[in-house]
Amino acid sequence: MRRTFAITLCIVAAAALFVGLVHIVLVAAHLSEPAANTVHGLTIRRLWATAASLLALVAAVGGGISLARAFNRSHANSTRRFAFSALIAGSVAAAAGWLNLAYARGGPGTGNGVVGGAAAFVLGLVAVALGAIALARFRRTALNPRQTT
Repeated sequence: MRRTFAITLCIVAAAALFVGLVHIVLVAAHLSEPAANTVHGLTIRRLWATAASLLALVAAVGGGISLARAFNRSHANSTRRFAFSALIAGSVAAAAGWLNLAYARGGPGTGNGVVGGAAAFVLGLVAVALGAIALARFRRTALNPRQTT
């Protein structure tokens, strides 16, 4: 029961941190004010931001998997592959999110995909960080095979 509660609490804390970071990115980009006229439906920029966010999410999951496998030497090839893919896909997603925020004219509701762009930027940076940590951990365990922690 305590473990389930701890996992749930960690998930809620991570979601709150993610929402806070997205809001900070929107405030820093001066795009946090809602639009006077809301655009409904899918626009090209919203589609771009959604694709970048999904790429960043996949990269973050791949980085998490590679970090979890970095402690086990039996998954050496897949660990490096996941870590490199998290680095590359996270970088691409963060750049796509940043470009979407850079060219946006207005805040949420304008059809520019600023929320998706900010989410892609934050998740892309998280994926790059996870991939880099996993590669560093993999290299450290590759140099010293007796080390387990």
